[in-house]
Amino acid sequence: MQLSKTEEELMNILWQQQKAFLKDLLNAYPDPKPANTTIATLLKRMTDKGFVAYKSYGRSREYYPTVKKKDYFSKHVNGLIKNFFNDSASQFASFFTQETNLSKTELEELKAMIDKELEKK
Repeated sequence: MQLSKTEEELMNILWQQQKAFLKDLLNAYPDPKPANTTIATLLKRMTDKGFVAYKSYGRSREYYPTVKKKDYFSKHVNGLIKNFFNDSASQFASFFTQETNLSKTELEELKAMIDKELEKK
């Protein structure tokens, strides 16, 4: 299951804060801030999807992510590779390196990461 763009935006805030009350999440948004009801609706949807849980303190709820950012991102990227690059990581890497205007330094860093992974295998 995936998050919508607005849910991902809120999820990024929650990943940064690790746990937060609704007012804390609202304060983390830049101006103009969304309405309390908008954030509450997003949190309800994200809870229903299993991305967020909460602890109740009286009438207040402290929300926390149930999915790690790395795990969500990894699943998302693997889905992109499967759906848009015929399940070929090399096609994805080719597209990524050619279409993202990486600098020479960034390409060298990427090559070093790949070399390091090759040594492990």
